[in-house]
Amino acid sequence: MIATDVATPFFVPLKVAFMAAFLITLPYILYQAWRFIAPGLYAHEKRWVFAAVTASVVLFFCGMAFAYFAVFPAVFGFITAAAPQGVAVMTDIDKYLSFALSLFLAFGLAFQVPVAVVVLAKLNVVTTAKLREIRSYVIVGAFIVGAIVTPPDVVSQLMLAIPLWLLYEAGIVLAGWITQKPGMDQPIKIAS
Repeated sequence: MIATDVATPFFVPLKVAFMAAFLITLPYILYQAWRFIAPGLYAHEKRWVFAAVTASVVLFFCGMAFAYFAVFPAVFGFITAAAPQGVAVMTDIDKYLSFALSLFLAFGLAFQVPVAVVVLAKLNVVTTAKLREIRSYVIVGAFIVGAIVTPPDVVSQLMLAIPLWLLYEAGIVLAGWITQKPGMDQPIKIAS
């Protein structure tokens, strides 16, 4: 990697340190938020909120890991192979960090789909039958999101769109299981 800006060698390690500090302290921050919110919730609401937040954090980290271990090697391999002969691919460290952080965020948020689907089903905003009915629109939307969010190559688009679709399907299965489970068919009521 190269640094083309004067202040880049100083600011890039700071950005990495801030991101690492945020990720390391995220569980503690969420725990403090939970301690603030929990006294105002009923027991069954506490159970669902705690499960949703825990699943959300785990899935966000899984999305980041998927981006790092699966997407980065494929994208950089494709981009390096697509470079014209005689062109040395030397990435600027600041541009690499921005690219990596944007992909981490994109995949972390994409992995939140099952949580969103389950929460919407639990709140009776949408039924699992409706979720199955709009499946084709979600698949098209996943490929559109993959094309917009990822770099302009087919490999990264597919590597975002396919997991997004599969996570949507997993969310439908999980939402169907949760809403059909005896004693759990009571939706969470939102106070007016």
